[in-house]
Amino acid sequence: MPDDFVRFWDRASEQVAAELIGFEFYVDGVGGVIVETEAYSPDDPASHSFIGETPRNAVMFGPPGRIYVYRSYGLHWCLNFVCQRASAVLIRALEPVDGLDRMVERRGLSDRRLLCSGPGRLAMALGVDGSFNGMSLAGQRFLLSPPQTQSPVVFGARIGISKAVDKPWRFGLAGSRFLSKVFKDL
Repeated sequence: MPDDFVRFWDRASEQVAAELIGFEFYVDGVGGVIVETEAYSPDDPASHSFIGETPRNAVMFGPPGRIYVYRSYGLHWCLNFVCQRASAVLIRALEPVDGLDRMVERRGLSDRRLLCSGPGRLAMALGVDGSFNGMSLAGQRFLLSPPQTQSPVVFGARIGISKAVDKPWRFGLAGSRFLSKVFKDL
């Protein structure tokens, strides 16, 4: 791996999560702009890594810049990018840009705003499933590129967790209509 790739990912998840807002992300040419993320770290009781390494979360304990995929409630795949050891960023929402026809087919709906607004919807729209677990983001199937200008980022409480709910580790693109849920004032 190039040094700059490793340096980008081998940092605190909350730093990476905030910086990913506005990046473009594509899987096999299907994707768009990342508009919402959440950070998780090993000292965070809401993180899968908090209990230590298990077969399910082993990717989080491996090299940074890998994909960690898990099933939420046994129903939906969720896409995460591994950062520092045992840390990851959940990709919560994306503004669809390219491959809309494939997203619509995979999701069974045509409302562009709802195609990728939530981690389960996003994974389904991009065709992400358990087979992606452990793949490197440097792989040929993926394109991840930074925005040309700094994106305005808002932050707040994470969604759908019952532990460490006070951590303001949910990040979003200010004013985006593609978020999974509107940000509330802290």
